[in-house]
Amino acid sequence: MMKYPIGIQTFNQLIEGGYVYVDKTDLVYQLVTTGKIYFLSRPRRFGKSLLVSTLKCYFQGRKELFKGLAIERLETEWAEYPVFHLDFNGDNFTVPGVLEKKIEGNVATWEALYGKDPIRTTVGDRFAYVLQQAHKQYGRRCVVLIDEYDKPILDVLDTRLKIKTGENERLLEDWHREVLKGFYSVFKAADEDLQFVLLTGVTKFSQVSVFSGFNQPNDISMSRHYETLCGITQEELERYFAEPIEALARNYETTPEGMKEMLKRQYDGYHFSSNLVDVYNPFSLLNAFATDEIRDYWFSSGTPTYLVRLLNHTKEGLDELTGRYYRPEEFVDYKADVEKPLPMIYQSGYLTIKACNLRRGTFLLDFPNDEVKNGFVSIVAASYLKPKRMSVNSWVQDVADALEAGDPDTFRKLLTAFLADIPYTMRRKENERERERYFHYTFYLIFRLVSVYTVYTEKEQSEGRVDCIVETPGYVYIFEFKLDGTADEALRQIEEKGYARPYEADARPVFRIGVSFSSETGTVEEWKTMEE
Repeated sequence: MMKYPIGIQTFNQLIEGGYVYVDKTDLVYQLVTTGKIYFLSRPRRFGKSLLVSTLKCYFQGRKELFKGLAIERLETEWAEYPVFHLDFNGDNFTVPGVLEKKIEGNVATWEALYGKDPIRTTVGDRFAYVLQQAHKQYGRRCVVLIDEYDKPILDVLDTRLKIKTGENERLLEDWHREVLKGFYSVFKAADEDLQFVLLTGVTKFSQVSVFSGFNQPNDISMSRHYETLCGITQEELERYFAEPIEALARNYETTPEGMKEMLKRQYDGYHFSSNLVDVYNPFSLLNAFATDEIRDYWFSSGTPTYLVRLLNHTKEGLDELTGRYYRPEEFVDYKADVEKPLPMIYQSGYLTIKACNLRRGTFLLDFPNDEVKNGFVSIVAASYLKPKRMSVNSWVQDVADALEAGDPDTFRKLLTAFLADIPYTMRRKENERERERYFHYTFYLIFRLVSVYTVYTEKEQSEGRVDCIVETPGYVYIFEFKLDGTADEALRQIEEKGYARPYEADARPVFRIGVSFSSETGTVEEWKTMEE
């Protein structure tokens, strides 16, 4: 029976324990032999820590761990280098002083091994001296591996937490950035003593940057050569996991091919370069195989509270951020600007590249898969709409059941009740344009949620854009919404614009539904249904 490395992020423990390992060592060899200083951004729980651990074992010359892997036939020397590994996982950096203690503890440990210069007082200078001495003692340059370098900033991002420095107070976010900048500045001074450097993280901060203190690393986050360095590809899924796919298929009473489609919808869909090679979320996939259940493992393992905070600042909603083409500079670098949350949403893994226009150099961003879409939109909807009593997730399940049963009347009742549960203060807007935008965004969030369980389309048709089409296996629903209008006007638009025409040859019953909403009451005013 296969052993899945759930929660195991150390390469030697994984190999020695006989856990399944998707061999990435050909890419590791390519990485270490073609460059020196790298930065890699990937979403959390995407295998960055395992990559760092693999590199650590490689540079320690532990050849026995790589037996049977691709790198065994590529590497001939297996030299041992002095390795310095700093891992920011697991610490709570919302507490002032934790970051300084973390760095001080590591530097002090290294000084105990390689010596200390009493003249050097800053941690950056002390670390530079350690690297110099390690280089001399080993006769080989040093390897520095820093995992989740940005966690001390992400933990306090936009929290307004402060730290007292002397008689002054500073934002903890700014203070952490300065501390890290001072520490990382060592890489410029110690260039002669460095063989290889890798920093991993979720985000790439720029402008007031921790990177400005040293030689700019080679950012391989969108490299065509390293897009599959973390995560699991379709080929790897089928090669390594045929047995658990069959077991899941039996549990869900489907074929192996049917199960592959389910796994793809739930966990696949990440792309990290213009090659658009599909990459699965490894954390969710391995958990699904280990438990024999398809659930939202990655999303439920950590709530993106900093992203919700950022979205509350901006005037753009998810409807305006998703499904659009962007230039890389618009979503690759985080500019430390709360008015522009897109880079953080993309780099955190809640949006990914879905298509690219190489001629224009632009990329289409949208949700990678159902797990992410369901989880993220649920949190955003709960934060934006703030229903008083209802659970967003359970309400969506009820809606999906009604639509799959061909019961639009039950959907009407559910929708009316949900809208009535939203506090008046949420829908109270200053002018007509803001009221319309509020209702548009409300229905965008609602139908994005429903689309996890059905098929949702915002279709551009020859006669205009349909407000909403929901397709289930047995039924098609065409919605037209009017704010402070009439349901008859909405139905008339469906007919005049021919929104149902693409479904004339479809065997499923088609419901045309005209809905009017009142900006005064905030809920359904009229609802009329035509079925054919």
